[in-house]
Amino acid sequence: MSSRCLDIPQSKSGSRPPKLVRPNSSLSFVREAGISKRRHDFRHRRPNAATVPGTMARADDNPNPISPIVTLVIGQESRIFAAHENVLSASPFFKNVLDTQFSGGETKRILLPSEEPEIFSSVLEYPYKGDYHPRLVHDKRRDTWELEESAAAGRNGNGDREAPTIYHHSVDGEVLKDTVIYCAGEKYGLEELKRIALRKQGLQCGRMASTILTSARYAYANTPDTDSKLRAHYLALIIRGRNTFKRSRTMQLEMFHGGSDLFFDLFVALCNHVDDLSVASSTQQNTQQGSCNENGSQP
Repeated sequence: MSSRCLDIPQSKSGSRPPKLVRPNSSLSFVREAGISKRRHDFRHRRPNAATVPGTMARADDNPNPISPIVTLVIGQESRIFAAHENVLSASPFFKNVLDTQFSGGETKRILLPSEEPEIFSSVLEYPYKGDYHPRLVHDKRRDTWELEESAAAGRNGNGDREAPTIYHHSVDGEVLKDTVIYCAGEKYGLEELKRIALRKQGLQCGRMASTILTSARYAYANTPDTDSKLRAHYLALIIRGRNTFKRSRTMQLEMFHGGSDLFFDLFVALCNHVDDLSVASSTQQNTQQGSCNENGSQP
């Protein structure tokens, strides 16, 4: 089975892709819309509000700086992480666990065997730093956002880098890392983390068609039907890269096997897109006809 590498042109920052809406859902496309296999360096300086798209409460914002340490056991290999309780409590998921499953004075140890350690490292980096590696950097001159490493590569003349992926045991394959982080943000109730992950994913390039489809399936399996961001991002991505996907054997097999709402949503999105083009064409024809009638009625 062959896969094609997709280098889909990204829309300029601030522009919106075509609006495509699924019936009884809010799948409207948005402008925001990924990732490194290198371990995160927690020694990076903390970004300020001018270098990240949003801010949130951090450990040092708490009026009580002395907070208990919570141990987290992550993944099938039982990797150990540690975090302050007040930082974890910014997540509704962890606040509920900490409030309901532990008594006072008890050592707090949370087991998350289904998580990927690399993903959880990024999730945990976010509440401490307001972002995760690679950071978003704001180009004030052009008023656009770019990834820190991509910005450095551009300055060095190295061009864009391939979108990083991770191996995820749940799909037994490679998935775009920012997609998994977005879904983790959904699980833990971190809306700003979701927004950052979506924006970073829209800045990536060099993705294999097979990886995009696997990641789209993962997104559909790990977001609610009401999600109007990540799902819409993948529909727009596939439509923009339709010349590649229509020749993709992977796409053919995925559609044959089905098992996901992805392809029905894609069908609806394409139909809405065609309808929009038809309306635009009809409006243009009516305008031209009216202009001709006005010119013909003149003496």
